[in-house]
Amino acid sequence: MDRLREGARALMHPTGPVPRPTPRSRVFDAVLALVVGLASAYYVMDNLHGWADRQPVAAPIGYPARSADWIMLLSLAFMASGPLALRRRYPLAVLWIVMGATLLTPPDAARLTFYACIIAAYSAAAYSPYRVPTLASLPVAVLLVSMARDTVSPTVPHQYVPLLISVPIVVAANGLRTWKLRADEGRTRLSALEREQAEALRRAIEQERARIARELHDVVTHNVSVMVIQAGAARKVMEVAPDQAREALLAVEAGGRAAMGELRHVMGLLTMDADGSDPDGSVDLAPQPGLDQLDALVGRVRDTGVPVELTVSGQPRPVSAGVQLTAYRVVQEALTNAVKHAAGASATVQVDYGANQLQVEVSNTSGSPSASAATGNGRGLIGLRERLAVYGGTLRTGPRPLGGYRVQAQIPLEEA
Repeated sequence: MDRLREGARALMHPTGPVPRPTPRSRVFDAVLALVVGLASAYYVMDNLHGWADRQPVAAPIGYPARSADWIMLLSLAFMASGPLALRRRYPLAVLWIVMGATLLTPPDAARLTFYACIIAAYSAAAYSPYRVPTLASLPVAVLLVSMARDTVSPTVPHQYVPLLISVPIVVAANGLRTWKLRADEGRTRLSALEREQAEALRRAIEQERARIARELHDVVTHNVSVMVIQAGAARKVMEVAPDQAREALLAVEAGGRAAMGELRHVMGLLTMDADGSDPDGSVDLAPQPGLDQLDALVGRVRDTGVPVELTVSGQPRPVSAGVQLTAYRVVQEALTNAVKHAAGASATVQVDYGANQLQVEVSNTSGSPSASAATGNGRGLIGLRERLAVYGGTLRTGPRPLGGYRVQAQIPLEEA
């Protein structure tokens, strides 16, 4: 019994999706069932007298009687045609019901259920997800239909021949038109998808170019500005204070090395493969600067002669590398602007670890613009706002009430 149950479950296990007919197909199936039912009823009423006239005195089983047999024939007709309204949703069950009606139909009235059986067999073969029971039922349906007598096998009346020729042509033309419309829709969707992909690729390229431009701006502007100021100071004191000129040149060398290191890192990222590998082994995978390198950054700016004070408040805690790099770039850009636009001023860097956010503030006193101030284009602050927007941060900049300038950034921190 267990094996029989397992076999039954295996036979009734669907091998495809359960059909879900559309409202349009439901209406079509209901109309089809009605048409087949009316045609079958007309067939019964039109041939009932002929069957009665051929009935012998001792009528064998299989001949409709002269009395209320027409009620039985009409019942068989609607038993075979009515389920066709559900031929897409329950194709196998409809086939079995129609086969039962065919089995009960007298041989002389085989045409009564012939067409319904053909439609049900087609529907089961086309829509049923139970392939094994369906393949087993189709030969049985063929056998039931073939049991009709040769003299009364279903024939097509002459007046219906033009209809049977034109209907397939109309159906084929409609199918061809539907296929063409779907093919056109598919090509349209494919073209739209290709355009969307091209647009997404273009936006990604623009975003990547903007990111690279920000990185290069942050790296080059700061270090080159410091180098220019140090080189200018060395030139002015070279004859009167050679030792100070030597220190300034050493600072220029250190700034150049730092700039080269960061440039090598940025350019190395551009030469890596798509999977992040480095085939040549020439990429410098040193980590990007973070909050732990603010002291070195402030020290390089102090070497230019700008007094800078660094203050860290709150309880320091681990912060993501992206947030650290963003905070570092805020301080770097603000100090670079202070060196370029406020020569002779002093600067203050404050980093505050709050409960839910990291606040970075860089302010400087009033000073005179240096020779490199005219080369600024305002992209630095724009890049900072874009960096901060990635992490939901904000940037506020503006002059101080008592003179000077302030740059203040707030970056939300995730709770531990």
